This record gives sequence, structure tokens and C-alpha cells, in this order.
Amino acid sequence: MSGIGASGMILLVIVALLLFGPNKLPELGRAFGRTLREFKKGANELMDDTKERPAANRVEVSSEDTQPKAERRLPE
Repeated sequence: MSGIGASGMILLVIVALLLFGPNKLPELGRAFGRTLREFKKGANELMDDTKERPAANRVEVSSEDTQPKAERRLPE
């Protein structure tokens, strides 16, 4: 954001006020904040899931799961 400068920020605020009006801007700000918060929460959960799990929590993959779908058959 260092490339925008103060005059550019003022211009953006004026354009936003003209487009959305002064009553709608706080609602848009809250919605944007919620969106960023949810994105950050999801990214943190994803990063936590990718960390190495202890051996007790690992799930063993059965041979049925490794077979291609064409070779899987229903039990008789």
C-alpha cells in the first residue's frame, strides 16, 4: 500500500462514499472484517492439519482404499 499514498487513499474514500453512501459503508466494513477473520481462521486450521500427527492419531489405509475404483467389488 505504500505506492498509493495519502491522496490516493482520500480519493478511494470519496469514491466509496459516492458509490455506497455513508450508511452502507459501516456494513461493508463489518462484512469485509468477518470475511478476513474467517479466511484467517480457515488458513490457520489448514496449517494445523498439515503438521505431523502423532502415530496414535494416524489412520491406517486399508488395501481396499488403494485399489482403483474399477477393481473394487461389492461383497457377495
